[in-house]
Amino acid sequence: MIFLGPLYNYVSNQYATRINHFPLIRLSFYGADKAILYTLFFIILRLIWIKWKHKKTSFTHEFWVTVFAFYVFLLFALTVFRDGYFLWDFKFYWHRPLSQINTVPLVQILKLLNAKSLIDFFYNLYGNIIWFVPMGFFIPALGKKDRKFFKVVLIGALISTSIEGFQFILNTGVTDIDDVILNTVGTAVGYLIYFVGNWLKNRIKI
Repeated sequence: MIFLGPLYNYVSNQYATRINHFPLIRLSFYGADKAILYTLFFIILRLIWIKWKHKKTSFTHEFWVTVFAFYVFLLFALTVFRDGYFLWDFKFYWHRPLSQINTVPLVQILKLLNAKSLIDFFYNLYGNIIWFVPMGFFIPALGKKDRKFFKVVLIGALISTSIEGFQFILNTGVTDIDDVILNTVGTAVGYLIYFVGNWLKNRIKI
């Protein structure tokens, strides 16, 4: 790790043998570390683009754009690019059989529901929804033109599909239709939070 190594080492020394799901914590540290790195690259490219385009913007807007970029990088780092920092660190599995893709809804969720531990069930169900709530909120909040519900939800569904596709090609996760469905629901929830918040803001004129 480039940025969070010392903090991770401390947490690992203190809690690695005490927490059953510590590999998830390790994944979170590595994902955040990669997200920080690519967010820094994004900031540099964003500043170059703003200067080149002579774009008028504000610090507040750019701050939230950067937060959204970090969120997207973190999302992909945790779900797809888990084992390396750069594209050349990964191996592509172009010849995996399509039969390994779960295209039948709710099969995996029901399996997890009947498992001995419900932790994986709740993480898979609610985690897939919660992780995409910021997607549904930030897209309309940061955009200036089209903030329609169905377009935002479609973007969320396409991003989720791309994640599942990368997981399949890179063999870094289970490609499951349930994840796309739950991610899309999360995007819709995020949009509704944005819509209600924007409506209240206009009503009370903050």
